[in-house]
Amino acid sequence: MVPEGHTIHRLSKDLTKDLDGRRVIATSPQGRFENGASKINGKAFNGSEAWGKHLFLMFSGNAILHIHLGLIGKFRPVSIDSLPTDTVRLRLEGKSAWQLTGPQKCSLISSDEYSLVIDALGPDPLRRSSRVTDFEASLKKRKTPIAISLLDQSVIAGVGNVYRAEFLFMLGIHPNRPSCDLTSAEVREIWELATQQLRQGVRLNRIVTVTEQDSGKKPGHLRRSKALYVYKRETLPCRRCGSPIRIAEFAGRSCWWCDRCQPI
Repeated sequence: MVPEGHTIHRLSKDLTKDLDGRRVIATSPQGRFENGASKINGKAFNGSEAWGKHLFLMFSGNAILHIHLGLIGKFRPVSIDSLPTDTVRLRLEGKSAWQLTGPQKCSLISSDEYSLVIDALGPDPLRRSSRVTDFEASLKKRKTPIAISLLDQSVIAGVGNVYRAEFLFMLGIHPNRPSCDLTSAEVREIWELATQQLRQGVRLNRIVTVTEQDSGKKPGHLRRSKALYVYKRETLPCRRCGSPIRIAEFAGRSCWWCDRCQPI
C-alpha cells in the first residue's frame, strides 16, 4: 500500500525537526544512489517539504532530493550507531540517522524539475496554499466515478485507497457517483473531511476514521482492527447499519462501501 499524504507530511516534520541546519553525512550502502549521495554529503539540511505523496529534501547549494516511497518504500530513523544493511538506498546522518529503503523514486532534481512535479499535482488539503475551488473545478470536468477521481493525484494530492473509501462512506456518497454530479456542498464536505482526517493522521501517525461518536473511544485509543469503517472489510457488517460491506474495482483498484449508508 502506498503511504498516503499524512505519512509524508509527518515524515517531513520529523526530518526537519531532527536534521534542520545540520551538515549531514550521506551514503548509499546499497550503491544505487552512490552518485547522488556523494553530491549531498557534507551539505547542510535546509528543511523538507511534502506535497501529496511526494517528499522533497532541501540542501545547501540549491540541491533538492525528490523521494516517492511507492508501494514498499520506507524512510525511518535509526540509531546513529546502527550498521546499515545492503538494502538501504540512502542513509543520512545528523543528530540521528535516517535510512531509506525500497523507494519508487530517489533522485536529485533541479528547481525547474521540482516545479514540474508540483505543477502536475492537484491541491493538497494539508497545504495552506491549496484551495477547495481548484478541487471543485477539477471534479466538475469529470464524468468518471468519484472513487476514481479521488485517487487521481492531479485532482487531489495525498488521498489514497484507504482514505477515499473511508471519506465516501463517512459522507454517504456512493463510489460510482459521477464526479461532475456532486454538489458544491458535497465537494466542500469531502475537502473539509480530508483536511481534518489528514491532520489527524499526521498527529496519530496512522489512519483512524471511526469517530468517538460511533466507537465510544477517542481515535487515538482505537485498536487498528476497529479504526476503519469499510476498508478491507468486505462481507463484514457495516459499523453503522449492519449491512454487509461490498467491494468492487474502480480503474483496477478495490473500493469498499455500504449500499444502505451510501445509496446510489
